[in-house]
Amino acid sequence: MTSVFGGLATDSYDRHYSDSDLVRRIWHYVQPYKVRLATVVLSLILLSLLSAAFPVLVAQGVDQIAAGGGQAVLIRLIAIIMALGVVVWVLNYIRFRGFNTLIGDVVLEMRSNAFKAAVFHDLAFYDEHISGKVISRVTSDTHEFGQTMRLVGDILNQVAVVLVLLVVLFGIEWRLACLQLVLSPLLFYLVKGWRKIARKVTRQGTRAMANVNSAIQEAITGISVAKNFRQEGAIYGEFSAVNTESYRINFRRGLVLSTVFPVLHGLVGIGVALMLYAGGRAAGIGLISAGAWYLFVSTVDRFWFPIMQLAAFWSQFQGGLAAAERVFALIDAESMVLQTDSTGSTLIPGDITFEKVDFHYEKNEQVLNDFSLQIDAGQSIALVGHTGAGKSSLVKLLARFYEFQSGLICVGGRDIRTFDLQDYRRQIGIVSQSPFLFSGSLADNIRYACPEASDSDILEVAHSIGDGEWLYALPDGIKTDVGERGSRLSLGQRQLVALNRVLLQDPTLFLLDEATASVDPFTESQIQEALDLIVKNRTSILIAHRLSTVRSADVIIVMRQGKIIERGNHSTLMGSSGHYADLYNTYFRHQSLEYIEAIGKN
Repeated sequence: MTSVFGGLATDSYDRHYSDSDLVRRIWHYVQPYKVRLATVVLSLILLSLLSAAFPVLVAQGVDQIAAGGGQAVLIRLIAIIMALGVVVWVLNYIRFRGFNTLIGDVVLEMRSNAFKAAVFHDLAFYDEHISGKVISRVTSDTHEFGQTMRLVGDILNQVAVVLVLLVVLFGIEWRLACLQLVLSPLLFYLVKGWRKIARKVTRQGTRAMANVNSAIQEAITGISVAKNFRQEGAIYGEFSAVNTESYRINFRRGLVLSTVFPVLHGLVGIGVALMLYAGGRAAGIGLISAGAWYLFVSTVDRFWFPIMQLAAFWSQFQGGLAAAERVFALIDAESMVLQTDSTGSTLIPGDITFEKVDFHYEKNEQVLNDFSLQIDAGQSIALVGHTGAGKSSLVKLLARFYEFQSGLICVGGRDIRTFDLQDYRRQIGIVSQSPFLFSGSLADNIRYACPEASDSDILEVAHSIGDGEWLYALPDGIKTDVGERGSRLSLGQRQLVALNRVLLQDPTLFLLDEATASVDPFTESQIQEALDLIVKNRTSILIAHRLSTVRSADVIIVMRQGKIIERGNHSTLMGSSGHYADLYNTYFRHQSLEYIEAIGKN
């Protein structure tokens, strides 16, 4: 479960971008929609002009009525204001529709890029980083960025209003306008002080929320294990701790961001009071008319509100920038798997060579040390050894899921780092120890490696194993819904689906990390039949946990602590009475026919 303490630490791939770098990256997403953006900006300018026109029209009407104008002036003023109201409604519709569509497209592309980056990151990336936190960046952070983009629309509107009203104020009385501008730098100076604090607490808030998402994801994924050990209460308790921590941190974030409003309101109140006093004195001594004084007072209020909003939005804007920063960090995270070239070509069957390979997951945990191995083309190799011997690491290195630190791995005489990664993996068939099935039908899971395969192709492959008898146990054959992660199938059935997937793929190289769980004899024989079909005329590396798999291999490689200590066939290795013989007596002997017959006699 996610630990509360230290859960807010940055991930190793996190980066700190400057505001200008972030804005530049964001503009890259906005740039394809420049025409739509221009339409929105034009509507904003027109709206700001109309916003400034309202007090001007009212002030002129007041002056005309004071000069003896009758009811006709009032009616004309009302009609003009109503017409302007309709125009404002239309412009607002254009602005909101255009900007919301723009935001939706930008967030869609950003989320797609973040998800693409997450999918293409190496397995080593997920060994180090919790998947729930990655999910939070793809979902929560992109959503928060979209919310901030909507704030940007309001900011642009407020900026346009401020600029227009500034011109109006100077047109009424430049001395009063200058007095009003004196307070503006104080507001922005105050907001600048909030800026670093706002970014810091926002980062903490998003990390805390990522912990919550991670806790939920881990709990739901492992719910069956929790129920087996009756740990529902413990899971809830740990989630409650993480959730409480998130509440505390985000409450503090909200407190910091919300304190800006009372302070700004206080300063604005002081500014408006000064303007009222100065304007009243000017009207009293005849420097300006009553209508001009009304216009100035109403315009001051309209001027200070956008200024206050701009200052407040800047703190909230930091939240969006922090979210964008986390998304871009995920996108920009560097691959651990190094490529010296990226030439796409067909993987020609050939010898596989490990030459003095050194590999470790952690610096202080050496897995392979000066490891060398030659596998002939078309040969099947069974790897056996205790847990931690380095068997799975060999398979993962050959599949390019991890990067070795030194040495050389070649296929067909060619450095595997020179193959195009996607093209290379497309020609490798891999069956992991715990085959993963996606929700959907059995047919969809088998055709996962070959999306163009038809149902008849799948049935042909499925019937190549025991004439398809394994399908008879399924209620709807290849149309059977396998459930989430294949939960509706037994482990043996999941293995058969994974093996059928590889048979349909028809790869050049086959890598198997065989499951350790026991299966019934009928399924065992079908699994072995499928393995025999796959291994035939194909270079194969099998991490074997079944005696039948070990015996069927051309060569058995015995490993211990990242080194090869024995190699040969079953008979030769048993005759030498070495480490393999010990492994056989410990793990494989109970699977042998001789042992089963002896048990039966007793």
